[in-house]
Order: sequence, then C-alpha cells, then structure tokens
Amino acid sequence: MKVVLQRVTKASVSVDGSVVGEIGQGYLLLLGAEDSDTEEIVDKMMDKICRLRIFRDEEGKTNRSLADVDGEILVISQFTLYADCRKGNRPSFIRAGAPEKAEALYERALERCCLHARRVEHGVFGAEMQVSLINDGPFTLTLESGELGIR
Repeated sequence: MKVVLQRVTKASVSVDGSVVGEIGQGYLLLLGAEDSDTEEIVDKMMDKICRLRIFRDEEGKTNRSLADVDGEILVISQFTLYADCRKGNRPSFIRAGAPEKAEALYERALERCCLHARRVEHGVFGAEMQVSLINDGPFTLTLESGELGIR
C-alpha cells in the first residue's frame, strides 16, 4: 500500500462539478493499493498514519497528532501511485490492485480512519475527481507499507 499524506488547512473533492467531500484542518490522503495488500496491512497503515505527530505544538515543533488537533481526514483512491515510468513515455499501472480488491481495501481504510478522526470524508472510487487543497507547511509525506515494515 502507498499513501501520500498532505497536512492541510482545508481540502475538498468534486465529481462532475459537485463537492462530494470536504474537510478543514487535517489530512488529505491519496491511497493506492496493490493485489498483495490485505486488510491487516490497511489497518496497520491507517493506525500508523493517524498516530503520526506532524502538527505544530505551541513551540512550533511537529509534536501533535491528528487527535490532538481534532483533525479531519479526506481519503482519495489513487491507483496512479503505482505508475511504473521506467520504460517509454506512457506509465504502466500493472502493479495497481484489481479494482474490486482495491475498492474493498479503500473502504476498509475509510472505516479504520473513522476510529481516529471525528470526521472522515472521501471521494468516489474510480471516478474522475478534482481535488483542491491548501497544504499546510507545505507538509507532505509518502508512506509505503513495505518500507514501514508492515506486511
């Protein structure tokens, strides 16, 4: 599983010109799954992400968690995180999870995020979406389950 986490002051996602999800301060998560991912991997990844201390404290240090700031989460499915651009000029997405499995893992991620945040919003799986955000910092992290030792 791959996740791009952006700390935001606000973010929203629209489909066909209509806003389907929006948040204030918190995380915008772009989430990609591959076929080898499991519900256990999703749970561990979301728990890790939601416990990260990346919000500023009174001294300006990144020392506060999502819960500490009563933050919100917007989760967007993003199979293009698995793009392979090594050959030619057209990315291959062969490593991205099959849509049925990826959608189930995406839904599991949403459920797990609900354990950590009072508000969790999301896009529409498989839809063309437009995402707007104000990145706070900017502060962006990329996390991969294998690199975090989550298997």
